[in-house]
Amino acid sequence: MYLKRIKINGFKSFADETTISLTDGITCIVGPNGCGKSNIVDAIRWVLGEQSAKALRGGKMQDVIFQGTETRKPLQFCEVSLLFSDCEKQLGTNFNEVEITRKVSRDGGSDYFINGKAGRLKDIQSLFMDTGIGRVSYSFMVQGQIDQILSSNPGERRAIFEEAAGITKYKAGVKGPALQAPKPPPAASGPRFKREELRRAERGTCARRGVAQRSVGANFFSNPEAR
Repeated sequence: MYLKRIKINGFKSFADETTISLTDGITCIVGPNGCGKSNIVDAIRWVLGEQSAKALRGGKMQDVIFQGTETRKPLQFCEVSLLFSDCEKQLGTNFNEVEITRKVSRDGGSDYFINGKAGRLKDIQSLFMDTGIGRVSYSFMVQGQIDQILSSNPGERRAIFEEAAGITKYKAGVKGPALQAPKPPPAASGPRFKREELRRAERGTCARRGVAQRSVGANFFSNPEAR
C-alpha cells in the first residue's frame, strides 16, 4: 500500500485546489520558508482525524480554512483527500484504491467520506488501525516529534510500539466488550431463582453458626472461669 495522491482545496495556504501526485522516484518536497511544505503534512494529519487545532498550529479548527489575503477573500470551507493504492491486503478491502476525504466549513460543519460515501471519524480510524497510518502513528513524523517521543512517558511510547506490532485493533476489540455494563441477574419472580436464593442464604447461616460454635468452644476451654 502506498499514498498515491494528495488533493488539497482551501486548506491553510492552499487557496486553489492543488493535486500532488506521488509518483515513483519522489523522495521529498523542497522549497523556501513559508511556501507551505509543513501545511502538506498538516493536511495529511488533518484528514486522518486530527482533532487538536493546536497540533495543526491553530487556535480553533476553523483556522485551517484559508484566511484570505489583501487580494483574495477568505474561503468558507476546506477539503483534503488522500488516495491510497494497492491496499486490499493492508486495509482488508476489496478495493484496489481507497480515497478518504475530510471537509470542514466555517459554520462548524465537518464531514468524512470514504470513496465518496459519507462516513465517520471512527470508520476512518478503524480502517487504518494497525497499518501505521494515523494522526499519532509512526508513518508521519513532524518536526520535533522524535524528541517528543523520546521524552514522553512510557504509556505514550507504548501506543506507538503497539501500532507498529499490529495489535492495536486486537486490543480495541477486546477492550470494547469489557467496557459494557454487566448483564442484570434474571428476574426474581421465578421459583428457580427463589430456591437458589434460599439455598445460598441457608449455606451462609450454617457457615456463620459453625464459626460461632467454634468460637464459643475455644473460649470455654481456654477460660477456666467459663466452666
